[in-house]
Amino acid sequence: MAEGAEAIRAEVVVSGRVQGVWFRGTTCQMARELDLTGWVRNRPDGKVAAVFEGEASRVRRMVSWCHHGPRLAQVESVEVCWGRATGEFMDFNMRY
Repeated sequence: MAEGAEAIRAEVVVSGRVQGVWFRGTTCQMARELDLTGWVRNRPDGKVAAVFEGEASRVRRMVSWCHHGPRLAQVESVEVCWGRATGEFMDFNMRY
């Protein structure tokens, strides 16, 4: 992260056709490309949950991407809870 850049956190829950369409894998790839930390996982209710931490502009870009997801996804809604980065993550990964 660039010196002086603000670090933020976004906790996201994505609803719609978001499981079985490579949403987690693509999210993980994009987050790593944006140098974000955190995680993504499928929820038992069919939604996808994620936590992104990093430079504010990059986190916002990732959250924006979540509104459409990968090609086969059909996103119906995205709930976002914004906050300050905690620095608790070393990298970005998929949780099961």
